[in-house]
Amino acid sequence: MPFKVEITSSGHAFQVENGESVLDAALRQGLALPYGCRNGVCRSCKGKIVHGDVRYPSGTPKALTPLDLAQGFALFCQARPQSDMRIDVEEISGAGDIVVRMLPCRVAAKRQLAHDVMQLQLKLPQSERLQFLAGQYVDIVMRDGRRRAFSLANPPHDDEHLELQIRHVPGGTFSGYVFQSLKEKSLLRLRGPLGSFYLRKKDKLPVILMAGGTGFAPIKSIIEDALNEGYPQPMHLYWGVRSRRDLYLHETASRWADKHQNLHYVPVLSEPLPEDGWNGRTGFVHEAVLEDFPDLSGFGVYMSGPPVMVSSGRDTFAARGLDPLHMHSDSFEHAYATGHDNS
Repeated sequence: MPFKVEITSSGHAFQVENGESVLDAALRQGLALPYGCRNGVCRSCKGKIVHGDVRYPSGTPKALTPLDLAQGFALFCQARPQSDMRIDVEEISGAGDIVVRMLPCRVAAKRQLAHDVMQLQLKLPQSERLQFLAGQYVDIVMRDGRRRAFSLANPPHDDEHLELQIRHVPGGTFSGYVFQSLKEKSLLRLRGPLGSFYLRKKDKLPVILMAGGTGFAPIKSIIEDALNEGYPQPMHLYWGVRSRRDLYLHETASRWADKHQNLHYVPVLSEPLPEDGWNGRTGFVHEAVLEDFPDLSGFGVYMSGPPVMVSSGRDTFAARGLDPLHMHSDSFEHAYATGHDNS
């Protein structure tokens, strides 16, 4: 039977299924508790049990000292409730609450998604996990100290690997290396998480998610996170690219829309090729949004992609009543860009 866990400071409560850890249950239900390794080693998930009992499937973690145990502390990444509980633990309410870290990682897999887009799956050391909010990015730190920023395309609950989607920029030092020389099992360094582009779930607004090119990466993370948590508000995804071959995860986005009634997907091609046989929407992606939503008051808008797309959306959406407080963007600048390598 499930047990109820209540957080004393906020009054938030959630259900923990049999055999599930307190941390996993909280994350699954949209409550962001702190964590680091998720293996009972780093102590980042430490909190106090005010009432109730827990067990540890592999015995009491060595990271818990006798004094910790005497004072009622637990490691919630490992603790399994044995009764209803009340706990004292810090909740993460925004990006500023998450520790930015420098970590080594290994290329676990490399897969070409499109003619100019490469997917990397990065594996952290066995004892590490990177806590982040869906939509944030990391810096890849090069040997000479230069950094290239890429959005995380995987959602936080699916963090065995960190997924990057890297566009090949002509003349780009790092993207050229990724496409031509980078091998699986190669070592890299990353720093993160970074950025304030994430879904403001507390706003409880229907949202429009507008992506351009590989700006799809952070939008993918946001959508998969929202669907996993059962986000109830309508979500309208618009993905603008040049031609059909640039919709490199079109089938994935279509499946989301087919399976979830509150998610609507509109791909938009600006320069469809004759061989595309395209019968869908064409033109600029922000104009497709404007055609469908003449009044944007009462919406939250999240834009991710090329600067010209973000700038056009910012200007025209404000004219249609969008509250600037509910407009969030991630502009992929060249030379230092979330989601893009540039030099």
